Amino acid sequence: MNSPSNSVDWVARSLASVWHPCTQMKHHEAYPLVAIHHGEGPWLIDAAGNRFLDCISSWWTNLFGHANPKINQAIIEQLNTIEHVMLAGFTHQPVIELSERLSQLSQGHLGHAFYASDGASAVEIALKMSHHFWKIQGKSAKKKFICLQNSYHGETLGALAVTDVALFKQAYGSLLQDVYVVMSPDARQAQSKESAEDIAKRAIADLELCLQKNHTEIAALIIEPLVQCAGQMAMHSANFVQKAAALCQQYGVHLIADEIAVGCGRTGTFFACEQAGIWPDFLTLSKGISAGYLPLSVCLTRDSIYAAFYADDLNQAFLHSHSYTGNPLACRAALAGLDIFKNEQILLKNKESTKKIWEAFAWTLADERIKHVRQKGMIFAFDIHEHSIKNPETLSKELFQRGMQEGVLIRPIGQTVYVMPPYILSDTEIELMSKGICQALNKTLNTSK
Repeated sequence: MNSPSNSVDWVARSLASVWHPCTQMKHHEAYPLVAIHHGEGPWLIDAAGNRFLDCISSWWTNLFGHANPKINQAIIEQLNTIEHVMLAGFTHQPVIELSERLSQLSQGHLGHAFYASDGASAVEIALKMSHHFWKIQGKSAKKKFICLQNSYHGETLGALAVTDVALFKQAYGSLLQDVYVVMSPDARQAQSKESAEDIAKRAIADLELCLQKNHTEIAALIIEPLVQCAGQMAMHSANFVQKAAALCQQYGVHLIADEIAVGCGRTGTFFACEQAGIWPDFLTLSKGISAGYLPLSVCLTRDSIYAAFYADDLNQAFLHSHSYTGNPLACRAALAGLDIFKNEQILLKNKESTKKIWEAFAWTLADERIKHVRQKGMIFAFDIHEHSIKNPETLSKELFQRGMQEGVLIRPIGQTVYVMPPYILSDTEIELMSKGICQALNKTLNTSK
């Protein structure tokens, strides 16, 4: 094990050479980097030997724990065969098997898979493919998109255009195309005597009005089914998804289901849209699809969309590529993860874990500092009342630091505290997660008052 001095050295060297993501680097003067040495199951261990329960699956990716022996072995075996080959003009067994199994999981509705390396790239593919499809159909005016208020779909230019979070867009707005933004079905918006379904109805009415007026120039609607994750874990009903899909079909607009965060079993079913009984025209996956091992993303689409691009004319092809598209190692990691889902009945086990997480966090329901306690599958969240917060700008950083002191890795979004843990937590670890977050909250709010 490395000594504490090594940890200090790692941090200093990182600050001198690494530009960290989604970070104001100057803030690390007050909030030091954490130097992680290795992982064991749901635990991360730093260079000084301190252990942290990974309550957020390392940015929602690590589904089956760190250093999972089954996934490790699958990657080792693949290394002895082929580590990478370009997918333009070539193919290989892992990418074929993964595409077939994803199609099967969609019950054959999404029969073709186009691969990239990260979630934003998968969204870019869906947006470009939708517009190009309509262009092939002689409807080139259909090149605009609809997104929900407070939505997040990535930070490349196309994905950022359909993101409605000011923090991410304010510096780059002049580079982005205009989109239509409609009401979010976020159940937290409910006023006195309103239900979550009332909010969903209002959101659907706003969407329909937008489609009525503008459908001739709209290519697609993009949503995160059931949970707007980066939008403070805003949850909505499956009815909204179902009705939104029906409206898209009615007005001749594609539906893009961004399941980068909510897919791969996170909401209770493998695909979140299954709970609405619908299949979109495009479905994007990343994060958990490789179980947190290697960069991989995929845009799944219908055979009818694939067929529109199938022609003699090169200009009718979908001319989009990534160097590491369909990387064999990443695909093999994904296949190993799908084997774990199947062989270990993960979706069934998650139902029990979902109940235990709710029970472990029962204290939040009686805490006057907390509001909007909510859960969707393996996502649990609550908001901190404004009257309990003295320094909103530093709240999330303070909670993160206090959490690390309590041995739990959390990454609050503003005043929203959430957990999206690996699917392998024991009952004891679920209790430790709840206790650590409670203690971190108490210490943070006590010092903030």
